[in-house]
Amino acid sequence: MTIPPEAPADADARRAVKPVICYPNDTLPVPDLPLYRQARQGAVKTGEVLVQPRDAACFEVPAGHFFRISSVEGPQVGDLNLWNRADLSERFYSGKTRALHGTHLTKGERMWTSFPHLRPVATITEDTLGWYGIDQYGGSVHDVIGTRCDPYTGNLLAGSQYHHCCHSNLTRALAGHLGLPPEEAEPHVHDVLNVFMCTGFTRDTGQYFMKASPVRPGDYLEFFAEIDLLGALSACPGGDCSAEHSSDTAACYPLLVEIFAPANGALGDWKSPPRNGYDRSHGLG
Repeated sequence: MTIPPEAPADADARRAVKPVICYPNDTLPVPDLPLYRQARQGAVKTGEVLVQPRDAACFEVPAGHFFRISSVEGPQVGDLNLWNRADLSERFYSGKTRALHGTHLTKGERMWTSFPHLRPVATITEDTLGWYGIDQYGGSVHDVIGTRCDPYTGNLLAGSQYHHCCHSNLTRALAGHLGLPPEEAEPHVHDVLNVFMCTGFTRDTGQYFMKASPVRPGDYLEFFAEIDLLGALSACPGGDCSAEHSSDTAACYPLLVEIFAPANGALGDWKSPPRNGYDRSHGLG
């Protein structure tokens, strides 16, 4: 048993120091939600992908189009990856998105891409679970704190060889979509937006927790594609994640991805956001 060190005399004073927000976001570029909503009203559906339970599928969305992820049969969470369709090295950066917006995302917030690009890949325009807020346990929905269930952690903790966790699902889907062997596709799979998942951190131990998702059939999360994107969505083998997240016994349901194209001219002179303006000299140029 480890004996904790004795607290210093000024321990209470040190703990009482007020926190400071690391990245105040009031200077972030603000998405033009009224423009997006106006364009969405006249948009027409151009395609859909039904993601099967305990599996994943890819989809493509042109810049300036919309995509919606919906619960269609029962409570189900999904793990979402997004890439620049023309350059997979530019991909969703969950860590920086978390630093800029917080642990969970909702309407009006954006998914940001990896360095050196650091620009919006997608903006959340609608969220039917926006009412949930933060519950008494500190839980909320659509998190950017969990990495994705994966076979490596399962093997580490339980010695298992489980192939339908979200990491493997996303790897198979990307490999199939791009015609790559899985070992080449896997490095492109990255930390996710946990769509519909209800999560938080325990106050006593600081551990990542999950609880039954409040999602129900008809609920959806809708996005505006800021750049030409390739997406991959896994219908998590944990179902609503009320008990476990890598399971062949949890009730699981499909998720529906729909793509919508706005009418010509509906976005006016809107353009994809430019890549980050840092000169990349890193003090050497």
